[in-house]
Amino acid sequence: MKIIEIKILRGPNYWSIRRPKLIQMKIDLEEMENFPTNKLKGFKEKLVGLLPTLYEHRCSEGVPGGFLSRVEEGTWLGHVIEHVALELQTLAGMDMGFGRTRTTGKPGEYFVVFDYMEEEAGVFAAKSAYRLVQSLIDNSPYNLEEEVQQMRVIREDTRLGPSTKSIVDEAVKRGIPYIRLNQQSLVQLGYGIHQKRIRATIASTTSCIAVDIAGDKEETKNLLGAAEVPVPKGIILYGDENVQRAIEEVGYPFVIKPVNGNHGKGATTNITTYEQAEKALEAARKYGRHVICEKYITGFDFRVLVVNFKFVCAALRTPASVTGDGEHTIEWLINETNKDPRRGYGHEKVLTQIKIDDFTQKILDEKGYTLNTIPAKDELVLVKPTANLSTGGTSTDVTDEVHPVNIFLAERIAKIIGLDICGIDIMAADLKRPLSETGGAVLEVNAAPGFRMHVEPSEGIARNAAEPVVEMLYPKGVNGRIPIIAITGTNGKTTTSRLTAHICKAAGYKVGFTTSDGVYIQNQLMMKGDCTGPKSSEFVLKDPTVDFAVLECARGGILKNGLAFTNCDIAIVTNVTADHIGLGGIETLEQMAKVKQVLPETVFPHGFAILNADDDLVYNMKRDLNCQIALFSMDENNERIKRHCKKGGIAAVYENGYVTILKGNWKIRVEKVNEIPITFGGKAIHNIMNTLPSILACYLFRNIKVEDIRQALHTFIPSVSQTPGRLNLFDFKNFKFLADFAHNPAGLNLLCDFVNRLDSTYKVGIISGTGDRRDEDIREIGRISAKNFDEIIIRQDKHLRGRTAEEIISLLVQGINESKSSDLPVIILQKESEAIQYAYDNAKPGSIITIMCDVIPDALDYIKKLKEDEDKENEVN
Repeated sequence: MKIIEIKILRGPNYWSIRRPKLIQMKIDLEEMENFPTNKLKGFKEKLVGLLPTLYEHRCSEGVPGGFLSRVEEGTWLGHVIEHVALELQTLAGMDMGFGRTRTTGKPGEYFVVFDYMEEEAGVFAAKSAYRLVQSLIDNSPYNLEEEVQQMRVIREDTRLGPSTKSIVDEAVKRGIPYIRLNQQSLVQLGYGIHQKRIRATIASTTSCIAVDIAGDKEETKNLLGAAEVPVPKGIILYGDENVQRAIEEVGYPFVIKPVNGNHGKGATTNITTYEQAEKALEAARKYGRHVICEKYITGFDFRVLVVNFKFVCAALRTPASVTGDGEHTIEWLINETNKDPRRGYGHEKVLTQIKIDDFTQKILDEKGYTLNTIPAKDELVLVKPTANLSTGGTSTDVTDEVHPVNIFLAERIAKIIGLDICGIDIMAADLKRPLSETGGAVLEVNAAPGFRMHVEPSEGIARNAAEPVVEMLYPKGVNGRIPIIAITGTNGKTTTSRLTAHICKAAGYKVGFTTSDGVYIQNQLMMKGDCTGPKSSEFVLKDPTVDFAVLECARGGILKNGLAFTNCDIAIVTNVTADHIGLGGIETLEQMAKVKQVLPETVFPHGFAILNADDDLVYNMKRDLNCQIALFSMDENNERIKRHCKKGGIAAVYENGYVTILKGNWKIRVEKVNEIPITFGGKAIHNIMNTLPSILACYLFRNIKVEDIRQALHTFIPSVSQTPGRLNLFDFKNFKFLADFAHNPAGLNLLCDFVNRLDSTYKVGIISGTGDRRDEDIREIGRISAKNFDEIIIRQDKHLRGRTAEEIISLLVQGINESKSSDLPVIILQKESEAIQYAYDNAKPGSIITIMCDVIPDALDYIKKLKEDEDKENEVN
C-alpha cells in the first residue's frame, strides 16, 4: 500500500456540505487490493487487540460492532484506515465520527475521507492510521500510546484556546462567520466591512491604553488606590534593589511578582523569611528587572468577569492540590488525582492533569517536603503556587453569591481601567459580603481573562461568558455578513462574475470579486492569475473595505480545499459540460454536476439558487436544494420556465430581442440585446446567456433597481480592462484579432459561433490544447477548429500539465485530420508569440485571426504591442 496524496478540506465540499472539515486521503492498495480483510489471517483479532474501542463503530450496519462485522465478512483496507483514523482522533480527545471510502475509478485506488477537529492532527491521524494497518499486515510493532500522545500534543499546539473557542462557538451559533487569521488566537468575526477581531479575549473594541494599564501592575494599583478601591499595600523594587526595603516597608508576609507578569509567571506568595524573599526576587526578575512587592492578603482567590462594563460571573479558584491520607506519598496522590476522568491533557477536558515541575518542587521545598513525603490524613498540600486551571487548578462558580456592592465595585473597576472585557482578581474570605467588611483586596486586573473557569467550572453552574462578548461586538439582529453571490459552471463563469460585480458597483456597493484572471477590490487588481479557489474568496471576505462579494468558484478549488464560506445569498450555476473529466476522481458528467452543486447547496434558505433551465444536469440540481429557486433560459417557451413561473416563480429569459425578467405572469424587459455591448449586437450568443443569470442575481437583491442594472449593462464594455481574455477584439488596418479564453470544446464551439456571425473573408484559428484534459477533449478541439477555420496555426508552449508539447500537438492534428477538408492549411509554431507574429505578418485583408489564449496577459500584451506599432506607423505615414 501507499499514500498518494492527502488534502485538507476546510469548507463545504464534494463529500459533505454540513461537515466542511474533512481529510481526503488518496491511497493505492497495490497488491493488497486482492486481499480484503477476510483473506488476511488473524487481521480482525490483531486489530481489535490494538483498538478494542472500534467495537463502538456502527458503520453501515447501524449497530455497535457493525464495522467489525464488515471486517469479518471482508472489507478493503481503505475502509479500515478510515475507521482507524477516526478512532485514533477520538482516543486523542477529538471525538470524530464521519467517514467515507470510495474508489477513485482506478483499480486499487481509493479516496479515504474522514472528519477532523484540528488540521495537523487530522493529517497525522491519516498517516498514523496507515502505519497502524500496515503494521498489522507486516506483523511489525506499532506504538499506539506514543502515536496518540503525539496527536494530543499537535492538537494542543494548533487548536484555539478554550476562551477564544468559546467566543467563536457562540458567534457560529448566532450565524456570524469567522476566519482564523493565524496559527494562534487571532480570529476575524464577520466579513468585509462588518468584521471584528478577537485575540484570545481581547476584542478589536478593547482599548489599547486599558490593556497597557492592566499590564502594568503598579499603574493599575495606583489608579485603583486613588479611586478608593481596596488594594494591597506595596512597593516597586527597581533595577538591582534587594528585598530589604520590601521587608521594612511592606512587612511579612508579602508577595513578589513581575510588574508586567501574567498567568502567575514569576510570582511567589506568602513570603515569610529573607531567604524566601531572595529566591522569589530572583524568580520574578526572569520576567523583568522591576518587580512589585505587596502585602500578602489571606483568604480565597476569586476571579470576577466583567464584559461591556457589566458584571457577568465569578469563580472561586483553587490551586492544584492533593489531600493526604496518611499512607501514600505526595507523588502517588498526584498520580491518583490525575486518574480523575475529568482531567485530561491540556484543555481537552474540564480539568487539566497536574504536572510535576519546578514550581511543584519549589513549593514543596518551601514546606520542607519532597515528592516522597507522606502527608497526614486530611492535610491539604498545595502543589502549584497559583490557581490557574492550565496547571491543574480547579474552579467553583460563585456568581449567584456575589454581593451587589461587590458587583458595583467590579463594574466600576472595569470603567476605571477602561477594559471592556475585564478579569478582576480578588482575595477575600468570600464575595457574599462587601470587601470593606471582609478586609479583602483587589490583587490584579487582567486584559484577556481566561473564560475556561466560567465556561467549564469544576463545580457549580457553567456560565456562557462568551455570549456577552459576542453581543457587545454584534448586537442582536446583526450577523456581521456581507452579501455573497457565488458563481460556478463550466463556461461563462468569469464573464458572469465580472458583469455581476459591475452591476453591483454601479448600484453603489464596494465590491470585491474573484475571477480566473485575478482578485479585484473595488476594481483594483490585487492578485493576478487563476483566483477561483477558496484562498482568493477568503482574500475578499477578509478585506475591510468590501461590502459585497462576487466569487467565481471553479471545480479545482472545490475539490482541493472546499469553499471558503459556509453560506451564500445567491449561487449561479451556468452549465455543466465535459471539461476536466478524469481529474480529481471525477470521471463522469454526473459527478462533475455534483461538484458544481456544492455551491447552490450552501445558499441560505431565504436565498436563491439561479439554475440554467436549458441544461438538464443543472436544472435537476433543484431537487436537492433547501433554498428558493430562480431559473434562466435562452427560450421563454422552455416548458421548465413556464411551469416555474406559473407557480409564481422568477426567471430571466431571452425573448423578442430583450433580456427579460419574468415574475409569475409578468414581464420586466430590462434591455434590448442590441444595446448591451458584450453581446456585440446579439452576435455573441453566449454572452446573452451570461447576462441572464447576472441581471437576475442583482435584481433579486431588491435594492438594486432595474434602472441601475440597465445603466450598468450599457457601461460594461468588452475590452482588455473589463473582460480580459473574453472576446477581446482588436481592429487592425486590414484585419481583426480576436483573443478569447476558450479552453474546452464547449467554449470553443461558442467562440466559433460568434466568429461565424462576424463579417470576414477568411478565418484563422490559433489553437492549443491543455495537457490535463482527456485525449478525446484535445482531439475535439482539433475537430471543431477544422470545421470553423480556413487556416489553423497550432501552438503549444504553455499548460503542458504532465504531457509533452509534441503529444498534445499530435492529438490536435488527429482531430483536425478527422474533420478537415483536403486543402485546409495547418501550421505548427509552438511558441505563442511566434504564432501571433506569423498570423500578423501573413494576415489577409478582411480576415479574422482568433486565438485561444490560456495565459491571457501574455497574449494580450503581445497583440497590444503589435497594435501600438501599427498605429505609430500609420501616424508617421
